[in-house]
Amino acid sequence: MAEEAHILVVDDDARLRGLLSRYLAEQGFRVTVAESAPDARDKLRFLAPDLMVLDVMMPGESGLALVEDLRRNDEQRDLPVLLLTARGAPEDRIAGFEAGADDYLGKPFEPKELVLRIRAMLRRTSAPPPTGPAGGQVRLGVLEFDPVRGELRRLQDGAVIRLTGGEAALLTALACKPNEVLSREDIAEALGMDETGERAIDVQVTRLRRKIEADPREPRFLHTVRGRGYVLKPGT
Repeated sequence: MAEEAHILVVDDDARLRGLLSRYLAEQGFRVTVAESAPDARDKLRFLAPDLMVLDVMMPGESGLALVEDLRRNDEQRDLPVLLLTARGAPEDRIAGFEAGADDYLGKPFEPKELVLRIRAMLRRTSAPPPTGPAGGQVRLGVLEFDPVRGELRRLQDGAVIRLTGGEAALLTALACKPNEVLSREDIAEALGMDETGERAIDVQVTRLRRKIEADPREPRFLHTVRGRGYVLKPGT
């Protein structure tokens, strides 16, 4: 996997960029570096990396702002993003997930842990399509989800509802086991997360509800089962 994976490292700290570039290359990755959000955006015009390692606190445009912009871009909205930041409070991690990041690692960190997280994210994005539930596509009111394609469409006009990689992975995990409660541990594994905490899973669920529920405060399809986890209940 590593021999074929291309990582874009974005950080304004030249020393850290160099260290990460050398270490990831030693692990078998192809590495491109960028010193700022605008520099990363310029490189993304010509490159198609498999994953981005992105610093949050940078002069000018922050890493969070760049992630949010990528998620609005058709070409890069599915690019897996791992955020690096010296701010490791729970609210900071939540802000990262709300912006559209797929994982989060606080500074200082062990380079080996970074590689483990990168590999976990790449396994999720390169895994063969899951086997969907009996009947294939899942009906969610006026929407229909294809677990094999990871694609959510509006039935009326066939328009695709944009999902981030994390949202698609979450909905796929739930859709492949409809009416079955999945624990937060099950969901964390499906999302390629590690030790991100229950609150991070809750944020992913909240984001997904905004896209599949007419009223996210009164969900019809994605339900919370107190003390156990979440369950998807398809229906018309």
